[in-house]
Amino acid sequence: MSLTAPGFLQSRLARPVAIFGAGVSGRAAGALLAELGVPATSYDAQGAEFDAAAARRHALAVFSPGFAPDHPWLQQARAAGVACLGELDFASLFWRGRIVAVTGTNGKTTLTEFLAHALRSVGREAHAAGNVGRAFSQLIVDTAGGAAAAFAVCEVSSFQAETLQHFHAEACLWTNFAEDHLERHGDLEAYFAAKLALTVRSDAVFAGSSVGAFARRPGAVGQLAGARGVPTQGQPADPRLAGTPFADYPQRENFLLAAAWWRENGFPDAALVAAARTFRLGRHRLARVGERDGVVCWNDSKATNFHAVLAALGRFEAPVLLIAGGKSKGGDLAEFVRGAAPRVRRWFLIGETGPRLAALCAAAGRPHLLCASLAEAVRAAGDAAAPGDNLLLSPGFASFDQFRNYEDRGDQFERLVREPRLQPQPH
Repeated sequence: MSLTAPGFLQSRLARPVAIFGAGVSGRAAGALLAELGVPATSYDAQGAEFDAAAARRHALAVFSPGFAPDHPWLQQARAAGVACLGELDFASLFWRGRIVAVTGTNGKTTLTEFLAHALRSVGREAHAAGNVGRAFSQLIVDTAGGAAAAFAVCEVSSFQAETLQHFHAEACLWTNFAEDHLERHGDLEAYFAAKLALTVRSDAVFAGSSVGAFARRPGAVGQLAGARGVPTQGQPADPRLAGTPFADYPQRENFLLAAAWWRENGFPDAALVAAARTFRLGRHRLARVGERDGVVCWNDSKATNFHAVLAALGRFEAPVLLIAGGKSKGGDLAEFVRGAAPRVRRWFLIGETGPRLAALCAAAGRPHLLCASLAEAVRAAGDAAAPGDNLLLSPGFASFDQFRNYEDRGDQFERLVREPRLQPQPH
């Protein structure tokens, strides 16, 4: 079945489409436009620039999540009468099936992947897409728009949610809410409002405990009208989940959100538990990746905010050797150090935020070492480690100051901990 653009968009597709950003989303948008037989021109900070002359050549611009709503190129395009749609928004116009949206500060990738896995386990066609790493546009190309009964389980970031105009989901699962992305949104209220924009484009909303708590704060920016509040914090263990990724927190929270939606849609509980037993977490999510001389090494490179680090630290019975630091995303660094300190025996600090974290650790009297690189941090931790210790990479910050992405950071960590030099060095 061929793809057909909605009527209101067809006149704008009569001219070449501008694509802002040449990353995963931008390339996928280009592939979808090629499938439609529509020429496109890519604009990227590392390549072609978008200016007034360029704006006159286009009637539609599709932009990647990295472009904030007030980006000069978007302002330039709108001023010239160019319609601007985020890649996720644009792709949704071509999806024929059902959409379940997943958002949250942490856990949204795991929940997206798990829900798609669970649906497939009961014979439903289901695809994980969006911020999960497979752009929605690419899913449209790969499935020719999907079947009417197919599920697209879409991870939606705040960057994507805040500009939605056409995207519509039958349900939104909002895992949790904590400080993150303040470098983009400015403050917690604006960050919450960005995610709230997704809920108004969803028929049903399932919100975890911390989401409801923030929405009920005095002076809250918006209300979760009609949302199903799902108790996700402090819940008792479920013996059926023993041995699965969801046996303990923080992943337990994801299962509880999935179960609430699952039951409401008439699927049997036993099938979801069975799916949990066959589900495997993606890499770089608090995974045990090696042991040397009794020191256990853990890769949690996907922990790019404070909430994720604190959740990871909560998994350990004794204080750990922690490698932290990276590119700042805003937030209260002093509060982060205070919150994590009781669970950290010694800090090994890297990246752009390393010096500031080192100063805070020094002021608090916390043992720490400022390191020039991840390799230096791993080797210094090896010197400081003793049998029975846990060495944890849980950075708490973005990776782009020293690495291509969090996967690159985690991959380098795993290679380093396998080197013989992790073991204590003679002095």
